Amino acid sequence: MVVSTEFLNEIDVISGSRGRRRWPDELKAQIVAETLVDGATVNSVAHRHDIRPNHLSQWRRMARDGKLLLPAVPEGVEFAPIAIHEDPEPLATSTSAIEIVTGRITLRLDKQTDAGRIAQIVHALNAAK
Repeated sequence: MVVSTEFLNEIDVISGSRGRRRWPDELKAQIVAETLVDGATVNSVAHRHDIRPNHLSQWRRMARDGKLLLPAVPEGVEFAPIAIHEDPEPLATSTSAIEIVTGRITLRLDKQTDAGRIAQIVHALNAAK
């Protein structure tokens, strides 16, 4: 199978004896980059290249982990700026209770309430909507 792309000329996808295809890293990276274009979905890109979406998701994970080098960022893709501070300011401590407000209901919890318990309550409130 020969695949042509806009950025790369012809690249061979090698099929093994078990019918498995081995994709060159350059082609994997190009396909992953296509998922970064505004409006693109993993499913649509995977379908266009005749691969399974879970394989494409695995390649995206590889790129995120630095194991797959992506080509130049496609036009239209923007990244949010990030700032890292060496010495973060300590969070202000409050003596008041934790309040969860949803509609006309206000729940007041002790500030010692476990984070897991708070998550359960929020989940239950969202499920009740």
